[in-house]
Amino acid sequence: MINEFKDFIAKGNVMDMAVGIIIGAAFTAIVTSLVDDLINPIIGLFMGGVDFGGLSASVGEATFTYGNFIMAVINFLIIAWVVFILVKMVNRAKDAAMGAEEEKPEEPAGPTQEELLMEIRDALKARA
Repeated sequence: MINEFKDFIAKGNVMDMAVGIIIGAAFTAIVTSLVDDLINPIIGLFMGGVDFGGLSASVGEATFTYGNFIMAVINFLIIAWVVFILVKMVNRAKDAAMGAEEEKPEEPAGPTQEELLMEIRDALKARA
């Protein structure tokens, strides 16, 4: 079982996934800061000084901080947009690489089986 676990961990896709998760967590912190420190104040200016973090509603003992939800939605939209742009750039780079491969001149194809047989026939006729 330990060997199977080592094989699982050693696979390239597991390591790639781990790196992606770590980078994603760091990126999420950057986007959260972007939203909290830059975007929300700008939106607050246009909406008359509204601070999304402070928006809440109370019903009895329960407090619903829907402002935090609004900030989470903004975070999600920014992250989704950036991922969309990254995927689009990667796909464009792949297409460009594939296009460069297709533009390479093709090597001349060898003779077909019929052409080889005709050459052998003609060579045998010339011998006889």
